[in-house]
Amino acid sequence: MKKIVAGVDEVGRGCLAGPVISAAVILKKNINLKDIKDSKKISFSNRFKIADYIKKNSYYAIGIADVDEIFKFNILKASLLSMKRAIENLSKKPNLILIDGPFAPEGIKNYKTIINGDDKIKCISAASVIAKTYRDLLMIKLSEKFSNYAWESNFGYGTKAHLDGLKKFGVTTHHRRGFKPIHKILSR
Repeated sequence: MKKIVAGVDEVGRGCLAGPVISAAVILKKNINLKDIKDSKKISFSNRFKIADYIKKNSYYAIGIADVDEIFKFNILKASLLSMKRAIENLSKKPNLILIDGPFAPEGIKNYKTIINGDDKIKCISAASVIAKTYRDLLMIKLSEKFSNYAWESNFGYGTKAHLDGLKKFGVTTHHRRGFKPIHKILSR
């Protein structure tokens, strides 16, 4: 039986706003792996070009855990939930799942966790690129409606512009109310 390997990675764990996003990617046999690397090591504009190439040459799926789930379960459990959803959303089913980091979602079989996998394993790198570009576009879209937080450039991370926006304009429904700066504002 031919091995079908999926790489899984998540993005957005450290953000103050927006969901946590995971991608699961099964690379097709003839894909050129040269430009595929950890999304953090690719420039913003190149990331989208590489993501388009990966999408055309792989099977991929997205998994999302929203801010309510992050608050209800905690960020680690929500991240694992988004990973599980990405794996379950794949149209092609893998025999082996390679997951970035030390933890795996409950209930999945035939997996291996790999610390720094997004830097070591091409299918995990591809998942990091797909998840990152998906989440960045989502935050850019949200910034059109919520323009006071600079999400179009910080993507929900706790930059000075984002924190200044929070102090001046308060908390939105897209903020993670269990995270310290948000929780502090809500507790006043």
